[in-house]
Amino acid sequence: MKLLLDTHAALWWLSGDDRFGPVAEGHLTDSTNQVLLSAAVVWEVAIKRSLGKLAAPDDFASTLLAGGVLPLPVSLDHAAAVESLPWHHRDPFDRLLVAQATVEQATLVSGDDALQPYGVVVVW
Repeated sequence: MKLLLDTHAALWWLSGDDRFGPVAEGHLTDSTNQVLLSAAVVWEVAIKRSLGKLAAPDDFASTLLAGGVLPLPVSLDHAAAVESLPWHHRDPFDRLLVAQATVEQATLVSGDDALQPYGVVVVW
């Protein structure tokens, strides 16, 4: 199974945060699954850090990648897929992650209930 990390999921999984979903934890630790980190997540963290709205480790992405998480660039297909999404949610990063999950046929790892109406598979 392909698993695409939402921003909070990536940060909470890395930090061992108690809010991280136990079902998601089981999927992420299953070595038969591929775990993906989107460039959009790294971009969102960079923006929020630069605005002083988020405290995240400088090396969060490289730490995840060193642990076996695979990078997922934002492709032209991903960007174009955002256009066809209904406007259930206005967060541009979440919308891009939904588009990536759709194009890549990945399960989205997220505790954000606002993503459910898009019809992508979400685990938490």
